Amino acid sequence: MSTQIFDLARRLAEQAETVCRHYLPDGRRIGRYWAVGDVRNTPGRSMFVRLRGPTSGKGAAGKWSDAATGEHGDLLDVIQEACDLLDFHDVIEEARRFLSLPSLDFEPEPMRSIPPAQVGSPESARRLFAMSQPIVGTIAETYLRKRGITALHELAALRFHPRCYYRLDCDAPAEAWPALIAAVTDLADRITGAHRTWLDPSGNDKAPVDTPRRAMGHLLGHGVRFGIAADVMAAGEGLETMLSLRSALPQLPGLAALSANHLSAVLFPATLRRLYVARDRDPAGAFAVAALTERAEAVGIEALTLSPALSDFNEDLCQLGADELGATLRAQLAPEDLPRFLGSKHTARVAT
Repeated sequence: MSTQIFDLARRLAEQAETVCRHYLPDGRRIGRYWAVGDVRNTPGRSMFVRLRGPTSGKGAAGKWSDAATGEHGDLLDVIQEACDLLDFHDVIEEARRFLSLPSLDFEPEPMRSIPPAQVGSPESARRLFAMSQPIVGTIAETYLRKRGITALHELAALRFHPRCYYRLDCDAPAEAWPALIAAVTDLADRITGAHRTWLDPSGNDKAPVDTPRRAMGHLLGHGVRFGIAADVMAAGEGLETMLSLRSALPQLPGLAALSANHLSAVLFPATLRRLYVARDRDPAGAFAVAALTERAEAVGIEALTLSPALSDFNEDLCQLGADELGATLRAQLAPEDLPRFLGSKHTARVAT
């Protein structure tokens, strides 16, 4: 019977958009996805059904995820919830009726259940990241460019969600805002958490909510990674800080730890020999730099501090420009790293 169910799910996936239009009529198509409030056909855009893709595995057609609840499943689950069916035998019969297939006589199997991920857990973070989309052409890209950040290469760690749920607290009603989603990964590149920056729909600023930045999952020791670290890398607090640094040091691998406390606890790759610590000019930033430097030097890693001219590197980028930021960093890099990580324009200045 499991083979027959798999074949039924595959047939439904081949007609994913038709299935969605029939059982989730309050949704609408957005690119390669059908967007709706939830699997019970509530109006909204928290749940996304993939309309095209392979027949199985990652990115398969017919698979869906709900950002608000962490639930996910296939089109058989959609039929079960949309039709309010309790017996899985009835789900199979409804699917076969929709596909114009003859009825089957079989002993019903126990109803399938996909447990929702615990709120704030690594699994919840993985599901949120998986259902988000690349940032190119989105409000998230607009937001970063408004912050002066144009070095948007190798940003697989960043994605965009058009309607990410926000609650001020557990008793407050849910709101949906666009959000920049960042994957927090460990040294083995496994997602352990996610960071959300809720955005104003214009892309000009963060959303007008009390706490527009929040992290979920396991963060301690990990971070949002840009590039692949080997013997040299940089680490700092915020996403904008590290992305601004990449505007002047486009080849330098970096990690955003997301807070001063987490920066001081960053875990080191086994191959690391030199660590650049990007500091923010505040007491918490100074403490984090000192703590991380002490830990690095204790295990034989050279630690060098990168200091901004103003309060942080994003302010440097926005107020002084990319050329001046490059000049600020040029004097702080180890000589052997100048040709390796500094842009060719700035390296030429050193040669003169």
